[in-house]
Amino acid sequence: MVKEVRIYIEGGGDGKNTKALIRQGFSQFFKPLVELARSKKVKWNIIICGSRNSAFEDFKNALNDHPEAFNVLLVDAEAPVKVESPWQHLKLRDNWDKPSGVDDSQCHLMVQAVEAWFIADIATLKKFYGQDFKENSISKNPNVETIAKDSLEPSLKTATSKTTKGEYHKINHASKLLELLDVAAVRQASPYCDRLFTTLKDKIEA
Repeated sequence: MVKEVRIYIEGGGDGKNTKALIRQGFSQFFKPLVELARSKKVKWNIIICGSRNSAFEDFKNALNDHPEAFNVLLVDAEAPVKVESPWQHLKLRDNWDKPSGVDDSQCHLMVQAVEAWFIADIATLKKFYGQDFKENSISKNPNVETIAKDSLEPSLKTATSKTTKGEYHKINHASKLLELLDVAAVRQASPYCDRLFTTLKDKIEA
């Protein structure tokens, strides 16, 4: 039985304050899992790591430092995922070797980047940015994971450039958007997001 879940997430920049904001955003996004963990007396920890390389290093260190915990790596895919295994994808793209003793349940991807999750919930984007949000600048592709990473952030910036909140800014806006997202909508549009929730739910309930 799992006594602790630790999720090592790419993002948040280098500052303590910006990492704290992103951590707060992910805590809210994972709220159903947080509450489930609490009900099962499973410790829950989100660690925001900055760069993707830092996330991988922190995850590998956790395997030694927290061997009893269910340690999870969550990073942007940065490209289309064309293989079955997320570890295989990271080997092909980043030349990262899967640490010994871990399996695919401990590796999760934001495909192709976290902005795909925002685009999956247009209603929340419209509500957050308000008047002058240009919905037509956002891809209508229902499978957000097939939207090229290189077009995700630019399309959000174009859609939001005339709004009172200003152009989409990863550090300033991502944490707030994560707090507001409709989890069900994102899971429906993003199979990898659904996989993450299903895996964690199963581990907590086991």
